[in-house]
Amino acid sequence: MRDKIPRLFIVIPCYNEEEVLEESMKILRDKLTGLIGAGKVKDDSRIVCVDDGSRDRTWDIIAKRASTDDVFLGLKFSRNYGHQNAILAGMLESRKAADCVVTIDADLQQDVEALDDFIAKYMEGCDVVYGIRNDRDTDKAGKKITAEAFYMLMRLLGAKVIPNSADYRLLSAKALEALADYPESNLFLRGLIPTMGFKSDVVYFDVKDRTGGQSKYTLSKMLNLALDGITSMSTRPLELIVVLGLVFCLMALVIFILSMIDWARGMVVQGWTTTVALLCLIGGMNLLTNGLVGLYVGKTYIEIKHRPRYIIDQSIWDGSGVLELYDQ
Repeated sequence: MRDKIPRLFIVIPCYNEEEVLEESMKILRDKLTGLIGAGKVKDDSRIVCVDDGSRDRTWDIIAKRASTDDVFLGLKFSRNYGHQNAILAGMLESRKAADCVVTIDADLQQDVEALDDFIAKYMEGCDVVYGIRNDRDTDKAGKKITAEAFYMLMRLLGAKVIPNSADYRLLSAKALEALADYPESNLFLRGLIPTMGFKSDVVYFDVKDRTGGQSKYTLSKMLNLALDGITSMSTRPLELIVVLGLVFCLMALVIFILSMIDWARGMVVQGWTTTVALLCLIGGMNLLTNGLVGLYVGKTYIEIKHRPRYIIDQSIWDGSGVLELYDQ
């Protein structure tokens, strides 16, 4: 149990969100004011907007609001580094002052009223609180099926992923300090954070329809996130390749024996179709398994470079408006 009211920082990753950002900022400002008025968080709590290299007016909206309202802080990437890095940057910068941080998407499809439950779980002593969707009724059929298949696959591969979890979560200052010690470039926070082992709980929330604009998570980005999740959290696919190799070796041995029997009978043409089919199958499996190994090798190559996960071009922190250029 905790008895000290926390200083809350709310982190919003933003990418081309000009159509919804102003309304979202207003809703979050009102919600934070309500939490402060109810004595649930300190009056110097903040909202941090991270511009992930947007090409529209997103940063202008953030900078204008931050210049007139000290509750809002802003970070601007030098280019697009991705949703996961935007979340990470907001959390790591906020850990310098926050007792706890909540991340939420800019379109506010995740119910802001669940913030009360997040804070309540934090006060009960939880260092990590996961936001879990009540359902996926707002998702299209294709996305719903692929999401469920992804979580099932991750569990089969041994990754500790909370089913139907989102990037709507709370981390305490202790959890944030631990997260800062993870240096990897291939980020999959939904799988990484559960490995830290802190006391955790879940909060269920309703998903709302998007009020404007379009989701920035395109099919290619979702596929990249899935690949990052699988290859950064588990080596089991490599183990499966070994098993498949053994299976195909046994199949090849059986085919060889059958071929020798056919040869002895003078039926050398009969197995032509089977041979061609097996050659195509084995060739395809070779390409697939080599490609999978290549993914792991490529990610290892990226990791050993130790390049910055993101570069912050501009920072508006507590109304300072100071231009900073540094890496994290």
